[in-house]
Amino acid sequence: MATRPTTKPSLIPPRPTRIAAAETPAPTMTSPLIVAALIVTGLYLGRDVLIPIAIAILLSFVLGPLVNWLRRWHFGRFLSVATAVLMTLSVVGALGTLIGVQLADIAGDVPRYRSTIERKVEGLKDTPAGHMADYVAGIGRTMHPDGPKPEPKPEPKPDAAPAAAPPEKAILVEVKDRAPDALTMAGTLLSPILHPLATIGIVFVVLLFLLMQREDLRDRMIRLAGSSDLHRTTVAMDDAAKRLSRYFLVQLALNASFGLVVGIGLYLIGVPSPVLWGIFSALMRFVPYIGAFVSALFPLALAAAVDPGWSMVVETLILFLILEPIVGHFIEPMLYGHSTGMSPFAVLVSALFWTWLWGPVGLLLSTPLTVCLVVLGRHVDKLEFLDVLFGDRPALTPVENFYQRILAGDSDEVQEHAELILKTCPLATYYDEVVIKGLELAARDAARGVLTHEQKADIRQSLAGLVEDLADRDDESAEDTPDARAANEVWRAEGTVLCVSGRSFVDESACAILAQLLRNRGIGVRVVPFSEVARARIDTFDPGPARLVCIVSTAISGEPTHLRRLAERLKRKLPQAYTVVGLWQADESSLDEAAQRRAIPADIHVTSLRGAVEAIVAAADPVAPDPVDADRPAPHPVGTPIPA
Repeated sequence: MATRPTTKPSLIPPRPTRIAAAETPAPTMTSPLIVAALIVTGLYLGRDVLIPIAIAILLSFVLGPLVNWLRRWHFGRFLSVATAVLMTLSVVGALGTLIGVQLADIAGDVPRYRSTIERKVEGLKDTPAGHMADYVAGIGRTMHPDGPKPEPKPEPKPDAAPAAAPPEKAILVEVKDRAPDALTMAGTLLSPILHPLATIGIVFVVLLFLLMQREDLRDRMIRLAGSSDLHRTTVAMDDAAKRLSRYFLVQLALNASFGLVVGIGLYLIGVPSPVLWGIFSALMRFVPYIGAFVSALFPLALAAAVDPGWSMVVETLILFLILEPIVGHFIEPMLYGHSTGMSPFAVLVSALFWTWLWGPVGLLLSTPLTVCLVVLGRHVDKLEFLDVLFGDRPALTPVENFYQRILAGDSDEVQEHAELILKTCPLATYYDEVVIKGLELAARDAARGVLTHEQKADIRQSLAGLVEDLADRDDESAEDTPDARAANEVWRAEGTVLCVSGRSFVDESACAILAQLLRNRGIGVRVVPFSEVARARIDTFDPGPARLVCIVSTAISGEPTHLRRLAERLKRKLPQAYTVVGLWQADESSLDEAAQRRAIPADIHVTSLRGAVEAIVAAADPVAPDPVDADRPAPHPVGTPIPA
């Protein structure tokens, strides 16, 4: 009879479907730095063409769902794309017209605003702040008394010779330019708007072709990314496109709503041109970190210029202080998660990079462009480094993170890591999914000879401190097993269960973890190091009231000969004891359970910490037959498989 561990969801999240790289010839040994420099140079030199293409690609993700919806209503491909593009062009034109009208209104009122500001500055001189400014200016003058002084005029000498006669008066000649013709005047007036109009034209032409040839472009991307597995590649591409479309749509809707609320609020407060500042606030929310601050700065300055008092400024400030935290900290997490999928550092670096490369337009596009790169990195093998560099997911798995911290010997970080994970899972699951697998990695590194004695000592010390710190923590997973308090009194005596460690330097720590979980269930446990049951000391070993022996070992490779001999020695020493063998390995696919059962004599073989706990608690259950009862079958001899 073999006990299997209960299946539990893993703490390590599965990786998304990735596009397998196509089989191509080995690349030449080109320096990655040279390639990166060439790419950056190309992005900078071609910014006049690449910026419209980038904007068109982002708009294609936004308009893609609309085109699909229109096609489901039998509009046809061309009519659906044309309708979506014309609607977008109409919205852009309407927004541009509104912005122009609002800017014209503000420009006409600038003289009135200047006089209001001058009166406010004069009024501030009689306030404590004004007195403080005068005081600071006086201190500056005192510290620098030797300032620049006007040079004295030289006195005329009495005996000087009479001055020479003044020269003749020069004739002024005025040169007038020829009046510009109509064509020159038209060019001068239209030149400031020709470049934006050309950019908008390129954007919508490229957008039209992207939406019309979307399936063809997807097929070409599949061919480039890897066509050896069409199903996997197609699923990955569709998943990436859906994620980007959903994110951009939600962000666009949220920012537009934010701008609408800001515009209404400024209108009620009385700030001039509320439509302009609503549109401006919506656009600035695409800019990370500084967008919210910049969107509030200009309305505050205008409110200070319009209102002779300060009530309008205070009301405008309150509007932004209330609205931005609500949207940023409550509404955004509910709509599309807590973040953009990017780490905070990546958001900052991407904003700086794209601003340096493409200017203000790059700042607006920095987050959407980097989100595209992160999504591609999560689905394309060759671009996985983008997800590692910019993604918000940990670069290391919980197991790797745990092993790295115990390897560094930092007990405080190990404890913080444990507290963070234990907020979402029981103690036994944390031990089984993270700690035990981390111990297996340490055992394998020790077997390869890459760990020094100092590192092994640090690992043991960190593990001992972790087990001690978690000794008083309640184990919620104990509810899944028989009631520990219902165990026979004889099983609650100290030493009823012997946890015998293998010869790996981390096996004793694994036994200490198992002992802690068993004590939480009311079972008396004694941890036995491998040295106490070695061949030279087995005759003098005192088993005490042991009724069950659990042998624990990690990272077994090949035939576990030493475990077979250890099990045989313990079986001869305790012929009536129930025997459990736990082989806990990170790579469970490499286990040959049938071969291990034939090689190691035991009543139960388990491959996880949870399985060992369940097997031992079941043996101590008063409802179940006593495992040491005389009717129990005799232990299986070496080489005889245990029936499942």
